Amino acid sequence: MRKSVFGFATLFAVAAAPFRADAADRAQIPIDTSDPQVQQQAQKLAQQPALPPPPANTVSEDRSGRKQTGKASVYAPQFQGRKMANGEHFDHHSDAAASKSLPLGTVAKVTNIQNGQTATVTVKDRGPYISGRTVDLTTSTAEQIGLSKRQGTAPVVVAPIAVPQPNGTVTPGAGALPGPATAK
Repeated sequence: MRKSVFGFATLFAVAAAPFRADAADRAQIPIDTSDPQVQQQAQKLAQQPALPPPPANTVSEDRSGRKQTGKASVYAPQFQGRKMANGEHFDHHSDAAASKSLPLGTVAKVTNIQNGQTATVTVKDRGPYISGRTVDLTTSTAEQIGLSKRQGTAPVVVAPIAVPQPNGTVTPGAGALPGPATAK
């Protein structure tokens, strides 16, 4: 069994047609999303209203696992190779994402509200620092959800799948449910 970045055995078994997690996605998620208890916790979180994006220049961690709504944007090309908040170097072909409110290491599902396309990301950086924006995505992740550089932004729902807690545990979020995240 593979170890995740959180040190837990990695388990992932979701069979959902609209949400396609490849082997790399499954290897990142340190909780068993097919577990009935995880599904029950995720269902409760999914029924709560989505949180709006935090103010532009504020970083405040939300470890609740609730969905967030706002706009997604694409990292600018000049960030390629620069260090992110977690110390890794940025790669436009990775699953890295920036969030002002989700803890570093959070695995989340990002769903484009306009077309329903979904991708899995790992929060590794802080930002975006523009009002109304919830998440910055790599070029490859943006393409997965149908967001082009030319378009610039798209309305999204960010649903955490696995949220690291201060005590070293990982709790499921609203995104642990199969299928794309919805704003409702």
